[in-house]
Amino acid sequence: MRKRTKSIPVNTMTDNFGGDISIEKISVINLRALEKASENSFEDAQQSHRHDRHSFFLLESGTVSIEIDFQKYKIMPSSVIYMHPDQVHRMIAFENVTVSSWAINNENLNPEYLKLLEDITPAKPLALDEETFSIISEAVSLGIKFSERKNDKLYHSLLKDSCNALVALVVSQYLEQSKSNDRLSRFEIITKAFREMLERDFITAKKPTEYAQTLNISTSYLNECVKNTTGYSVSHLIQQRVILEAKRLLYYSDKSVKEIAAELGYDDYPYFSRLFTKVTEMTALAFRNKNRD
Repeated sequence: MRKRTKSIPVNTMTDNFGGDISIEKISVINLRALEKASENSFEDAQQSHRHDRHSFFLLESGTVSIEIDFQKYKIMPSSVIYMHPDQVHRMIAFENVTVSSWAINNENLNPEYLKLLEDITPAKPLALDEETFSIISEAVSLGIKFSERKNDKLYHSLLKDSCNALVALVVSQYLEQSKSNDRLSRFEIITKAFREMLERDFITAKKPTEYAQTLNISTSYLNECVKNTTGYSVSHLIQQRVILEAKRLLYYSDKSVKEIAAELGYDDYPYFSRLFTKVTEMTALAFRNKNRD
């Protein structure tokens, strides 16, 4: 039975400095062992939540099954995954795991890296070659050593810089898997700009014309670019982003459908209900009940 909660739980990760940076390495046999070794219950370990920072996980050994925004992944050793603070996730299972993790908030994250991370969200697990894995693993070990030197005059700077270096190493790997900006077509550049705006403004901007006006292009041209690049219309992508957030709130909180509609920018509750049914082919309450069985 899922715990009842008014909002999606936010997990404040173990802090190394003033509540904004964390870096650690843990080894756990399974979820039951985690329960015995900590104050968290077995149910808590599987409870869906968000992190309060940008978080990164380097799997060194074992296997991990995790669900991120309704997508299930099985992560194998020598892999890394990045999770944005908006993403809701839960641990399904793991065995004989050694994992390094680091997390950093917006204020301490290099602005250039923050922009790049927004571009690759949502990120999927990324397999690393042996050399890259070794470099990142060594950088984590060094960062952990820095985190233990709390009496150093520049302790926070050491921790901040080492964490940002780790972020840069991971971001560079994700970028290698995608096209660089200088190889993007005009259609792809516009679609990329639209997606960035959508992630930022989907609660307040629901019409394609609003995005087209901000980009200083016609609505028809924006649709042409997006359809050519993604296969979907601008309206479709707007609706999908809104409905993803609605699913998160329905699945992980006990807010009423009317409260969720208002939170997502819909004063017209019946319209929101019809939209949810149209996109998901079930009512909002049916979705909640189905996923809580």
